Amino acid sequence: MTDTAPQTATRLEHFHVTFFAIVMGLSGLTLALHAAERALEMDALASDIAYYVTGAVFLVITGFYAAKALRHGAAVKAEWQHPVKLAFFPAISISLLLLATASLGRSDALAEVLWLIGAGLQAVLTIAVVSGWIGTRAFLHGHLSPAWFIPAVGNVIVPIAGSQLGYADLSWYFMSVGLIFWIVLLTLVINRLVFHDPLPGRLQPTLVILIAPPAVAFVAWVRLTEGVGPFGLILLNAAYFFTLLVAVQLPRIIRLPFALSFWALSFPFAAVTIASFVYAGAAGSAAHQAIGLALLAVLAAIIAGLVLRTLRAIGAGEICKPE
Repeated sequence: MTDTAPQTATRLEHFHVTFFAIVMGLSGLTLALHAAERALEMDALASDIAYYVTGAVFLVITGFYAAKALRHGAAVKAEWQHPVKLAFFPAISISLLLLATASLGRSDALAEVLWLIGAGLQAVLTIAVVSGWIGTRAFLHGHLSPAWFIPAVGNVIVPIAGSQLGYADLSWYFMSVGLIFWIVLLTLVINRLVFHDPLPGRLQPTLVILIAPPAVAFVAWVRLTEGVGPFGLILLNAAYFFTLLVAVQLPRIIRLPFALSFWALSFPFAAVTIASFVYAGAAGSAAHQAIGLALLAVLAAIIAGLVLRTLRAIGAGEICKPE
């Protein structure tokens, strides 16, 4: 008993904010399943199950991280000051925004509450993270990774539900901020990947995040403009390009030792899956519906593998330990 208590406290202290990437992945799966069900005119059984599982996982992770904040505030502060983990804090607000989007049609009142909280938190975290980047702290090229896209991705998620809830002006604000920072960060990240040392093994899975900004922005663009248009096609095809680019790297990435950063594989594939179904519905494209179904199969396999590897890592005590 005396050994177990300190060990539990230590594991809580190392319960990292990156756990919220799990909620992002499961939320993405929920939305992708719902998009597929609508495309195939099926009952929303699979997406309903995924929705409630995702909500439960979010509550559990939030409970643990809140406990960490209360008992180990210094550890949370250290994560905030960490040059890589700093970018993962908006995963909290993104999780709320994705749950809000998934709640549309199930409970619009709940969706609006979650959206308002998520959008407000996203606005605060974006200012805080970007202020940290350009403030007095010194960042090196080695600190930069595709994980830095997470704050930008969060902003382009806001309009997907916001436009449907009637917050058009706010949605355009977040869309504008997200697109501007996507372009800026894409330039910086490509420069880092080409001209500097390769990403460390634990951060290699974050390469998949390259897919997410254009894929999510495409869905948001369609919701805001109620059409695709030339710019929408540019975003969709950019997402497909990055998907192909990542597919070449994926066999090497999945052979690396498991870490929570592997959950970065999930949400981007969900985003491009949803984007394919959205375009298929808007343009009546059977080819894009087939692409969406193929990507959904890949996404389901990725999520299943991540769940199994995460549970195995938790059982073996390989997660929530000092790095």
